Amino acid sequence: MIRIERRDAVLEILIDRPERRNALNDAMYRDIERALREADADPACAAVILHGAGGHFTAGNDLAEFQMPQDNCDVGSIAFLHALASVDVPVIAAVQGQAVGVGVTLLLHCDFVYAAPDAVFRLPFVSLGLCPEGASSLLLPRIAGDRRAARWLLGAEPFGSEEALDGQLLTALADDPLAAARVCAQALAAQPASAVRASKHLLREPMRAEVHRVLDTEACVFFERLKSPEAQAAFQKFFHRKAAAQQ
Repeated sequence: MIRIERRDAVLEILIDRPERRNALNDAMYRDIERALREADADPACAAVILHGAGGHFTAGNDLAEFQMPQDNCDVGSIAFLHALASVDVPVIAAVQGQAVGVGVTLLLHCDFVYAAPDAVFRLPFVSLGLCPEGASSLLLPRIAGDRRAARWLLGAEPFGSEEALDGQLLTALADDPLAAARVCAQALAAQPASAVRASKHLLREPMRAEVHRVLDTEACVFFERLKSPEAQAAFQKFFHRKAAAQQ
């Protein structure tokens, strides 16, 4: 479930599915996309905060949905990522616990990211027989550097907040990331709103066409990879391990 709360000039989007570590399904992606576009269309909205319930940010895409027929022309995750890459309203992420898969790649499109010192990040695409998404193949080398991007994307190993900060994925560490995000949002709200949006537009616009192109290119490869024997074997292993843990 996605919970939306307006706090004065700030819109807060809460990923509220703690029993699944806030894994995102198609309906949830579409709810976030809608909220982002509505916030962007509202000149009275100064910032958007994205955070998770129950001590985690998000475990990424709900893998059960990868077992259903996929049409990459009409998938909530891709629509959400295009929206996130398009909006001029500032977006702030507050990360605690686990941030996995799209829970990491979406941070590349946020303007400010605050994370708890014990947060853990992982890009497990190759270990699932898949490939990068969220325009991470373009943005991650640009932000974190080629060597670190290769280690994170190809090695698929977890990394901590200190490394994420060193790799420019984060703005700062905070014992209470949501409180830090709210302080940031209030500081933005104190600035002239149209100037903030115009400035973000100028910062993002030179790369936007390329970002949207790469989002679509990655999606085509990603959904082809979903059909691969490697991916199907990885999913079956995941579900078997999950079932065994529940017994």
